[in-house]
Amino acid sequence: MVTIKVPATSANMGPGFDNLGIALTLYNTFRVEEIDDGLLIEGGPPEFQNSNNLVYRSILRCFKKIGYKPKGIHLKINVDIPVCSGLGSSSSCVIGGIMAANELAGQPLRKKELVNLATEIEGHPDNVAPALLGNMVIAVQENGEVYFNRLQVATGLRFIALTPDFPLPTEQSRAVLPKTIPYEDAVFNIGRTGLLISSLVNGGFQNLKVACHDRLHQPYRKHLVHEWDAVLEIAQSISAAAVYLSGAGPTIMLILEDSDHDTVPELKEKLSSLKHHWALRQLRIEWHGARVLQNDPRAVFQSDKASQSLK
Repeated sequence: MVTIKVPATSANMGPGFDNLGIALTLYNTFRVEEIDDGLLIEGGPPEFQNSNNLVYRSILRCFKKIGYKPKGIHLKINVDIPVCSGLGSSSSCVIGGIMAANELAGQPLRKKELVNLATEIEGHPDNVAPALLGNMVIAVQENGEVYFNRLQVATGLRFIALTPDFPLPTEQSRAVLPKTIPYEDAVFNIGRTGLLISSLVNGGFQNLKVACHDRLHQPYRKHLVHEWDAVLEIAQSISAAAVYLSGAGPTIMLILEDSDHDTVPELKEKLSSLKHHWALRQLRIEWHGARVLQNDPRAVFQSDKASQSLK
């Protein structure tokens, strides 16, 4: 039996479309045990308590790669990352599944192999890489191989995830993207991606507002996020260091400096005037990424439930 704790992730981060992501302190936890026969899934949405479960499918993909044949699987899921929210819920399932399978099989796969496998399952590395490795990760694919670099972000930032009361499936969000883009838009994003990465690493937080501007996906997706303009206006009114659409949405991410102590109460008050309910989560960067929990998994799940009741 093994228990894996996987962080949420925020991908794209404005201009870094499909290649830049950061791990955050919100988690899904997965306990996986090999049993004599069959499949038993506890926790998570009821519609996913079957063989189509992404964690289970990822477990099987990893076992197939390793060459290991399990008898049966007992999977227990504790969910804190909202589904279809732009916070890497599906990536957490992929990473949880392949890490659990790798542990049960004796750890034959190294992290680079796990990143490659996770990307095969997920389709792109911008969420799975930081979920596995932690911190901020830049990742690209070439000839079926994932090339990535884990970056150390300077301290002093908070991430405020604003998640509305409606989902936005990734398929729907991707469907509105154009097949081609103007040359000027590509140049616009290349420069800002470089500025964003260097500013986060070097502590040049005064650049973040401009660095998070984007022309590749946010202009096409914003009409799918109800009250987008209203939330951006609120973010500007509290002088957020930056604001961007997290992943494929609908979560809108605000970056605040630690020196902005009094902004959250004001932010909550202004959000309450909107038609939709926007859940506010104050998050930090998760420095270490997904990990195997060494303590009693039963205690872990009891603790998670207790902490949920305090939110």
